[in-house]
Amino acid sequence: MQGLMKLAPGPANVGIGDVAEPTVLPEHVIIEVAYAGICGTDVHIYHDEFKTKPPVVMGHEISGRIVDMGANVSDLQLGQRVTTETYYHTCQRCAHCRNGRPNLCTARQSIGSAVNGGFTRYVRVPAHNIHLIPDHLSDQAAALSEPLACVVNALELGRITAGDIVVIAGPGTIGLLTLQVAISAGAQVVVLGTRADEARLALATQLGAVACINVETTAPSPLVEALSAGLGADVVIECAGAGAAASTLLQLVRRGGRYMQVGLFGKPISWDMDQVCYRELVVTGSNASVPAAWRRALRLLASGAVRTDLLISDIRPISEWQQAFTDFEAKAGFKILLTPT
Repeated sequence: MQGLMKLAPGPANVGIGDVAEPTVLPEHVIIEVAYAGICGTDVHIYHDEFKTKPPVVMGHEISGRIVDMGANVSDLQLGQRVTTETYYHTCQRCAHCRNGRPNLCTARQSIGSAVNGGFTRYVRVPAHNIHLIPDHLSDQAAALSEPLACVVNALELGRITAGDIVVIAGPGTIGLLTLQVAISAGAQVVVLGTRADEARLALATQLGAVACINVETTAPSPLVEALSAGLGADVVIECAGAGAAASTLLQLVRRGGRYMQVGLFGKPISWDMDQVCYRELVVTGSNASVPAAWRRALRLLASGAVRTDLLISDIRPISEWQQAFTDFEAKAGFKILLTPT
């Protein structure tokens, strides 16, 4: 079979390559991939800004169906529609694993970077990583379960509570999912973007943001001025992976407020850490997801509190991956899914 692979270390070195079909192992399942989402991490892998073990099939946001099961898998059935957690291997012995935070395990190996992922027809994963797709949810919408689980994990760490004023920078897929999860927790949310984000800001308004602001407009927004001069936001969340956005949010958070870093910059940035002291800020970062976040994410999808179908703007075969990556980096549309055939 063919897959979209990181072929060798270094910038670029990504292309379609032949890869052997996986064979099933005890306590593992084989998923026939229906859809796999392009993530910012995949673009970082393309630019060699994220650690990989090439040659490796990329892709970790997956939906599909079970086509084979190994020994000692008794609670699943062939043909079930599923999505999967991304950690192929963790030590299960360190303090992080035993505390329910395998995302922090130093021995962690994930699909799409350390072992073969979902930008191909079949992928093998541990059976304990599997989650069933709710009956009324489409395979396309379910392919965004993984980024939603990451967002749920981030907001759990950031302690969003009812009545909070939240400012999100970056209305990409992660930002729009963060918006919906924050609203589901009872927050009032403002979303910041740039000229390139006009369509995304419009969707943010549709999804319930109380205000959406283009920070590149010549006239400063009265709301931004009010937040800067007054009490400020209770929580600010950087989802763009942009240094300028991080600096802007530092001006908007209230004293004693919370700053959350969700986006990846791919490189060091300049940030005024003195403000963390002067304002007595709580600063949190988040790294991927934990199993408990997946359960909450799927409940949000099942209830309709979070809509992922509205975020899908394009579906392409893996043979058109180059155009899909170009569109992703150009912020053309919203979420782009790849299909293995």
